[in-house]
Amino acid sequence: MNLKKYIRSIPDYPKKGILFRDITTLIKNADAFKYTNDEIINLAKNIEFDKVAAIESRGFVFASTVSYQLKKPFILLRKKNKLPAEVHSVDFELEYGKATIEVHKDSIEKDEKILIIDDLIATGGTAEAAAKLIEISGGKVAGFIFVINLFDLPGNDLLKTKGYKTKSLIEFPGH
Repeated sequence: MNLKKYIRSIPDYPKKGILFRDITTLIKNADAFKYTNDEIINLAKNIEFDKVAAIESRGFVFASTVSYQLKKPFILLRKKNKLPAEVHSVDFELEYGKATIEVHKDSIEKDEKILIIDDLIATGGTAEAAAKLIEISGGKVAGFIFVINLFDLPGNDLLKTKGYKTKSLIEFPGH
């Protein structure tokens, strides 16, 4: 299935100069959504991991299916002040601002291998912050799976230079 035809591109969103790749058009199509989840699950089956983590919020859409189908615990990596218990936090830069993500301190045991899933990799700031969260929690990053890799932006290469394994289903230019 050609998943690219289900991705809507929105220029100058959320600010001028950004070409936003919108997955809502993919997830509203039942066949494309099922195919995407099946493909992510197939990729995940080839990775040794103990738990799956997702980056808020679009990563939740895909990681929950992996968690369910592969019977792996699911960890939420959330925006600042969204988790009620004690957290680890990491601040990072976005293409269009600054942000913080957090994880509950009791989500990850020492040396657990965590698979991180998100909808898209662009500049890599959010994904790198997610990896730092896993590591300061005592875990190890088993790898990343993304629906979309914006291949002309540095994110995927940044993760690979730091020794992380990445997989993606679709490649698009970021501009």
